[in-house]
Amino acid sequence: MSSLALAVLLLLVLVTLLLAGGIGYIAHRHPALTAPITAAGMAVALVIACVSLLGAR
Repeated sequence: MSSLALAVLLLLVLVTLLLAGGIGYIAHRHPALTAPITAAGMAVALVIACVSLLGAR
């Protein structure tokens, strides 16, 4: 695996964690929206689905 591919993979993991943490924090601060763990899990699932669609092309 080239160093560029590893850098992109690291960046993707960091962005996914940042997105999940941000959505979990928002859901934690506004509990009427949804449970924080569910919201963070759905954010990760959305990123994985988008990446798999792009990877299949």
